[in-house]
Amino acid sequence: MAGQTEQVLNAILQDIESGRLVPGAPLEEGELVDRHGVSRTPVREAFIQLEAIGLIKRLPRKGAVLFKPTLEEFLAILEVHAQLEGQAAALAARRLSPAQASELDAAVAACERHAAEQGDGDPAGYYQLNLRFHACVAEGSGNPFLVEMIKTNARKLMAYYRARYRYPGAIAQSAKEHREIAALIFAHDREGAETAMISHVQFDQVTVMDLLAALG
Repeated sequence: MAGQTEQVLNAILQDIESGRLVPGAPLEEGELVDRHGVSRTPVREAFIQLEAIGLIKRLPRKGAVLFKPTLEEFLAILEVHAQLEGQAAALAARRLSPAQASELDAAVAACERHAAEQGDGDPAGYYQLNLRFHACVAEGSGNPFLVEMIKTNARKLMAYYRARYRYPGAIAQSAKEHREIAALIFAHDREGAETAMISHVQFDQVTVMDLLAALG
């Protein structure tokens, strides 16, 4: 049963990361039962775990829906998320192994290549490259607990970060900032890497309002 619960849970998380599930979208027990060939018990257990970390909400007469933040919730989550990402960058500047440095450089190069070849095109494709960059930095922190905290917070905001790349010039700017952050990490500049990452992840309130409106 535990294996089935994990199967359902991982599938939902993958749907969030890929954009197949958007904020406010319903999660239907019956559809998940049919899709995974399981009983309702592991589906409900997966829902309990997702609700415990704030990724879904149970609404009266509506069932489970993917978390959709208010403006206040978005800003509060973003404040914490930016600090966590910054801390990861600072730790990576201290702890990044040679193999991890190669992976981070490759992730940055992939973002730069996408920006150069496709410009503002394929924002969804760029977002997946962006996820890899941030995963490389988080893993480079050498702190698995921090990595999981970053993942949990990021999943609450992924749809909005993805939407941000539809803005003209956003992809090129993101790729440029990735290179700057990586250079600071490679130079073992802890404070510089942390500050640059926080700035990279953070949005101003007007942009947050635009993104909330865009995803209605």
